Amino acid sequence: MSSPLITATAAFIEQKFAGEGSGHDWAHIRRVWLMARRLAVAAPEADQEVTELAALLHDIADWKFHGGDYEAGPRAAREWLRSQEAPEALIARVETIIREVSFKGLGVETPVSSVEAALVQDADRLDAIGAIGIARAFAYGGHKGRPLHDPAIAPVAHDSFASYQLNTAPTLNHFYEKLLHLKDRLHTDAARQVAQQRHAYMETYVARFLAEWDGVDQ
Repeated sequence: MSSPLITATAAFIEQKFAGEGSGHDWAHIRRVWLMARRLAVAAPEADQEVTELAALLHDIADWKFHGGDYEAGPRAAREWLRSQEAPEALIARVETIIREVSFKGLGVETPVSSVEAALVQDADRLDAIGAIGIARAFAYGGHKGRPLHDPAIAPVAHDSFASYQLNTAPTLNHFYEKLLHLKDRLHTDAARQVAQQRHAYMETYVARFLAEWDGVDQ
């Protein structure tokens, strides 16, 4: 049974992200929320309310859409939760998870400081791989006006968050720079199990994409 705060937050986020077309929409957030709950079954020590609220609020003001401001998300989450008179201790925990959830570059470690953060980060990363992950990658690339692929532009293993933020490479590069590495950056056994088939599907897709791009498909 969801708490009144979770119910109110879900309704607020659903309304806020209605019609969003970059792949960071309510459907994405809802999937992350439901997956975090699913993963939490194997982590009974996790605070369910903190986990669910962080999942619901993890993209409330993503830096990618707020001029690279990495504090936009925690700040917006704090404002919403304070408007609902949530306890300050709970707000601080949710803010920390939002700061920790994002991928920051292939060469950048993204450790988590709590089991709740591990659950939300894993849930968010699972939604970036597999069939829906592929669709979301190209939706975001189209939103940003990026080409599908350019063989002349090599993928980059970004070794800093600043470098990753400035990336404007074609969408296919994103698979090599992030998506194909996510299964090895998951924290929980439950998430790793889900990731196996999704990762394999992406590998097959990329191989098929390149074969069709070069006109050598059978």
